Amino acid sequence: MNETPRRYVFFVSDRTGLTSENMGEALLEQFPNFNFKRATYPFLDTVEKAHALVQIINQAAEQSQMKPLVFSSVANDNIREIVKTSQGLHLSFFDAFLGKLESELGMTARHSVQGRVQNVEKYDARMEAVNFALNHDDGVSDRDLQEADVILMGVSRSGKTPTCLYLALQYGIRAANYPLTPDDLDTTDLPRMVKPYHKKLFGLTIQPDRLHQIRQERRPDSRYSHPNTCKQEVADAQAMFRRHNIPFANTTHKSVEELAVSIMQECALKRRF
Repeated sequence: MNETPRRYVFFVSDRTGLTSENMGEALLEQFPNFNFKRATYPFLDTVEKAHALVQIINQAAEQSQMKPLVFSSVANDNIREIVKTSQGLHLSFFDAFLGKLESELGMTARHSVQGRVQNVEKYDARMEAVNFALNHDDGVSDRDLQEADVILMGVSRSGKTPTCLYLALQYGIRAANYPLTPDDLDTTDLPRMVKPYHKKLFGLTIQPDRLHQIRQERRPDSRYSHPNTCKQEVADAQAMFRRHNIPFANTTHKSVEELAVSIMQECALKRRF
């Protein structure tokens, strides 16, 4: 079977590029068998940068003999028009939606981006949540733990830290996490540190074979990564969750985005900004 030709993909933005990446990737996921080569160009905020990018896109088109896909979230009209002169297929989220919004709202959009924090209160709430997650990672401290919105529990390497940080960055949620140790799993009671906050607990579990793969990369051929250890710890953790009526989710096949939404819904949490 012939290999699918490589198609160049450019995510372009006059800010961080996260919007063009997220929306572009959501569309590309519909074509799982295609061979995409991705590149992101953030802060495309000058005419000079735009002309330089056009050359890069055109070189990619000549090299691959196919139109590169250009996902754009550039608000500035002049820069967006320059990017459109490239040999790529230009897919602009502003072109797609801004005109319809202007028509519906009966006013003209500003067609520019703001280069500084617009809502200091919301920004501070997000940074405070991130600091909280970092200060309460892996059960390092129970100081101010009563201020947590949610406390994630799970065995080592089950996805607690990235989920906490995502909840903080995207929703402003104060998320702490506690790693279940073999000593914790040998008892029928909840760990002392988190026991007073039973209603804030949410468990993360994972398939033992996947846990083995992750731990094997961290500590190869150790008792920590042994398949039997992984299997037993996961079983004991799930038994604890069920015994104490703690809601939990399996992280094996879920992205951190999906996990965060599940936790927000299950724990009835609300975005802070």
